[in-house]
Amino acid sequence: MNLLTTLAGSMMEGFLPSGWDLAKIDACCSHPAESVTERQAFWNDRFEPIPCKSVDDFDVMMGHEIAKKIRDARSQGRELAMILPVGPMGMYRWAVYFLKEWGVSADHVHGFNMDEWSDASGNTLPADDPGAFTNAMEAAFYGPLGSASVPKEHRWFATSDRLPEYGERIADLKKGGAELVVIFGIGRVCHIAFWEPHFACEYPDVETWKAQTHRIGARLHPLTIEQNALTSFKSRTTLVPAFANTIGPGLFLQADHIIGGCDGILGRGMQWQGMSLWMTLRYGPDPWIPSSFMPTLPGRLFFLQELAGPLEPEMN
Repeated sequence: MNLLTTLAGSMMEGFLPSGWDLAKIDACCSHPAESVTERQAFWNDRFEPIPCKSVDDFDVMMGHEIAKKIRDARSQGRELAMILPVGPMGMYRWAVYFLKEWGVSADHVHGFNMDEWSDASGNTLPADDPGAFTNAMEAAFYGPLGSASVPKEHRWFATSDRLPEYGERIADLKKGGAELVVIFGIGRVCHIAFWEPHFACEYPDVETWKAQTHRIGARLHPLTIEQNALTSFKSRTTLVPAFANTIGPGLFLQADHIIGGCDGILGRGMQWQGMSLWMTLRYGPDPWIPSSFMPTLPGRLFFLQELAGPLEPEMN
């Protein structure tokens, strides 16, 4: 017996996103681990999944990729728009290291935080709150870069007044020759930023879904809340906001280059991101699986090899 045969009448009925094809998801997760990087027909020709043996390797490799894009744009005399996540985070330390080692300033970078905790009306945590993404970015990336950092007027955070301006500002930068790089992690329910799968039911077709640039006070899926309780709030679910301001596919699908990261292992054989990784790489583009669109874009997805599985039960 498994979820596919016992769902009806259980408390899981109506809990998972209604547009999920559970049999298809299970099939995605049933491939041998060594096949995880096999190219799929829907992948962009310049999309590449990169396995990493350890968290340390992951942080360095992803940080190097970020720093390299900043260095390349500077050498080309171009502005660079970067959509930035707070999760994963370890790569920022290494991005700072490489930029300082190379003597490269980031004053040509325009940073757009992809999301921020909020209430249902879009009111966000104070910028200096320990749980605020604004605070996290200042501490992990902008601050450590020192005098070579992204100028304060180039730092955009997902508050209810600033987030609606992202689309126009990024469009203006791209018209002026800037490249848009989207850095991201993949959520337990395959969100990108906090663009959740259940939003799909609100739009009549894929093209309308793709056009959405942002959402204020987005209602988060319970699995998203619990994922963050485990990864960011020391298991204290009561501290995790149930809403967030977030960019949408109308922005993250405009990427000229993507830099993704999956580092969701917990130690002692436990993890939370393996299924999400396989769904992203094998399901095929579907609004109910927002991350499934990312392989259609050029760039790299760094992931811990352990996440590839095999995704089989293990009793310890």
